[in-house]
Amino acid sequence: MIKKTAIIIGATGLVGSHLLQKILTDERFAFAVVFVRRPTGIRHQKLIEHIIDFNEPEKWQQLVRGDVLFSALGTTIKKAGSKEAQYKIDFTYQYNFARLAAENGVPVYVLVSSAMANPNSRIFYTRIKGQLEEAVKKLLFKSVQILQPGMLVGVRNEERPGEIIGSAVIKFLNKLGIAKQQKPIDAEIVAQAMINVSFRDNEKLGVYSLLQVFKAAATD
Repeated sequence: MIKKTAIIIGATGLVGSHLLQKILTDERFAFAVVFVRRPTGIRHQKLIEHIIDFNEPEKWQQLVRGDVLFSALGTTIKKAGSKEAQYKIDFTYQYNFARLAAENGVPVYVLVSSAMANPNSRIFYTRIKGQLEEAVKKLLFKSVQILQPGMLVGVRNEERPGEIIGSAVIKFLNKLGIAKQQKPIDAEIVAQAMINVSFRDNEKLGVYSLLQVFKAAATD
């Protein structure tokens, strides 16, 4: 079996941290190459860590080489400080990184997007996600796999009261048989789904709604 080299951006985030841990213990991967703004704090023989400034691609673009790029980068307006700052992280950084990966011959791209992603959405967040989806579909990857999970749950480094309240409301509605398409999903499940769909490299394009993400995570 030829083992793969995984590239990860967003490895210190909620989904990305689960993804990194899973890849480090997955025998199908030889290396996990992470590009981060701050150290992960992890030491492992399979881990290659590059601390970078996403604004200076000329310093690291030649390092973006491997078999699959996992993109789990993302933020909120509150954390970023403005819509402009959030757009830079959620669209510009991710798109530029994906473009460079495609130019360097990385064949497979796996993106964590969002439920209701739509480039024409009136909601800023889902509009960014939709615009990114449309942009990366045009890049020269052999395979593009896009996951559209709903509200993510799991242990974060920072508290997000709005998400906690929203998750509780959705879970209550789910018990009533309502809003099943919006039910919360554990970040670890999303991470496993990302790994599983990365091996569907004969598919030119795969787009997975919330319920399909659950199914993808359960499929080896």
